[in-house]
Amino acid sequence: MLGLRDLQAAFAAHLEGEDRPSLADAVMGDTISAAARLRIHRHHVAESLATALAATYSTVQAIVGEDFFRGMAKAFAATDLPRQPVLAEYGGAFPAFVARYGPAASLPYLADMARLDWALNLAFHAPWRDRLSVSDLADLPSEGLLASRVSLAAGSTLVRSAYPIDRIWEASRPGAAAGRVSLDEGPASVIVLRRSGDAAFARLCPAETAFVEALADGKTLEEGAHAAFAVEPAFDLSTTFARLLALQAFAALQHES
Repeated sequence: MLGLRDLQAAFAAHLEGEDRPSLADAVMGDTISAAARLRIHRHHVAESLATALAATYSTVQAIVGEDFFRGMAKAFAATDLPRQPVLAEYGGAFPAFVARYGPAASLPYLADMARLDWALNLAFHAPWRDRLSVSDLADLPSEGLLASRVSLAAGSTLVRSAYPIDRIWEASRPGAAAGRVSLDEGPASVIVLRRSGDAAFARLCPAETAFVEALADGKTLEEGAHAAFAVEPAFDLSTTFARLLALQAFAALQHES
């Protein structure tokens, strides 16, 4: 009889496709043999994980179709089983898997769409907390504001791509107008945000992207503005900061000590 640790290891190996005779010996059989029961169990687990991944990566599935997606998801699950009980937290390594998945090589943007789907999933499940607002800044002098550091709200992620991922995402929505998105439209950067009841994203221009990246790295607003000016000399800090405030992108304001 297998000990608990060996039994768990055997089940994990079985779910990854490795049949171990010792595991079959530990499973009861009647009209259905132990080996058949184990195969049924493995099939159901693979189907359940593919369904969970489809819920998280709905854009990827919309692009490639359900049958292709399930095959890709099952291939991923065979090499990366859940390590936590919450399936909404499962699949963080899927974008990297998509990037190296041979049958999807003709869709070079697919891994970035998976990254966007995952960022939206993280944002949706992030805790909702109060956001920085204009009223919070009313009594702060301009020089104090420039020297301040602001943190992005919980669940916020910057996703950069060599492809127009925002346009591809929109074209993949149910009921979207028929049409093709040209990859020649060029690169796109989006900031993914937790909203009060869902998650969403907004496209950023290159200077705004540099600004947000600097803030995410712990830079002050002034340092973020310098990063943006290096990309676009005509960058308007006031306009960009106001836009990000309206998007509720910031969680808190920290003053220099």
